[in-house]
Amino acid sequence: MDQTLSLGANQGTQPVATADRIKSIDSIRGFALLGILLMNIPGFGMNWDYWYFVATGSRTSYDFYTLATVEIFFNGTMRGLFSMLFGAGMVLFMMNKKEVPGQPTVAEYYYRRLLWLVLFGVINAFVILWFGDILFYYGLFGMILFAFRKLPAKWLLVIALTIVSCGIIRSGWRWSETRETRANYIEATIAKKEKKQLTEEQQTAFTTWTQMENSEKPDTAQTNLNLRSMRSGYAGVFTYWLPMNAGNEAGGTYFGLWDMLAMMFFGMALFRWGFFTNKLQTSTYVMWLLIGYGIGIPFGYHLFQMDVGSYGPGHWAAFVDRWRVTPFIFTEFRRVPITIGHASLLMLIYRSGVASWLMKALAAVGQMAFTNYLMQSIICTLFFYGYGLGYYGKLHLHQIYYVVGVVWIFQVIFSVIWLQYFRFGPFEWVWRSLTYWKKQPMKL
Repeated sequence: MDQTLSLGANQGTQPVATADRIKSIDSIRGFALLGILLMNIPGFGMNWDYWYFVATGSRTSYDFYTLATVEIFFNGTMRGLFSMLFGAGMVLFMMNKKEVPGQPTVAEYYYRRLLWLVLFGVINAFVILWFGDILFYYGLFGMILFAFRKLPAKWLLVIALTIVSCGIIRSGWRWSETRETRANYIEATIAKKEKKQLTEEQQTAFTTWTQMENSEKPDTAQTNLNLRSMRSGYAGVFTYWLPMNAGNEAGGTYFGLWDMLAMMFFGMALFRWGFFTNKLQTSTYVMWLLIGYGIGIPFGYHLFQMDVGSYGPGHWAAFVDRWRVTPFIFTEFRRVPITIGHASLLMLIYRSGVASWLMKALAAVGQMAFTNYLMQSIICTLFFYGYGLGYYGKLHLHQIYYVVGVVWIFQVIFSVIWLQYFRFGPFEWVWRSLTYWKKQPMKL
């Protein structure tokens, strides 16, 4: 979430100076940080069944257009961009730190920094009560990156593509299991109609598929429980989220492996090629913009149409029967290209200077990415949860994005003003002070 440049002999003992930051990386990080709220806001403020009702509702409603826009252009791509920049930032931190006799090694600073990040993730999930926290996973996956810090870009790219491929294969296996369960369910249904004794396998498949199909439509009892819990006081929300947060931190580590870790390796490779540091030719950024959007947007559109088409009575069963191979294995063919397209577009805007004021504002947000990420959790939980203003489940999908706009404006203004007086954001200051085990100078 930050980058470090070589500052001299004592670089191993102090964080990067403001004047030596790479502004292009800060600007892209700021864009990604703000974009993450586009994906997180439904989790903060919408009941779990919102997807079903939007997908099965009018195709000309504001909610449907909002869902389509967010899913096609931003779903996974903002986290992907953020993960890329995290990987790039880790390379910078490790590459330019100098070993200083009598001081902790670069590895010690690096792992200390990530262990604190894991702890902040736990606080975000269990104290601030945001179940979608990513800091926990970033801290864990960042530890893996250290072993690959000196690899050439091409091998970092190979690792990233290998992880993505493994994720695609895993998705294919899960789909095969789903189709097998569906086939056994059909056999069991036929056997029941013929009044035959079901085998243990058929009985299991019948129960499993019924549960799977029921999970595709709203559960009124679960919906009501969710609403009551999220509109209750702090203790009620904490108790409700406690088992799910514990499960998310454990299970999410496995699923995040195929998502966040892969994009971190992509980011390391792109950084070594000079992509994020404005070193490539303009024609190269234009080429990747056209390739990224040209491949990713059509895939995104068709995947979204198939996704919403799988909702509704009987639609999920028909969807499983139709596709031998899940079309959602192509999700990465949408996410990765669009992510690179976003990054290329931002680099072109940054290089052109046509919106320098915007890039400077985004750079301020990106320089305070850690603070702004936690700030989003604090603002949104206080706005939506019952112990705050209690707007949980009270707004339509398109309306919660008005909240996003307000938060964006606030964070841009806050970041710009704050950095006029201070070296770091407040949480960055805490994180750095803990990392170096020394109180850092705060005021400019």
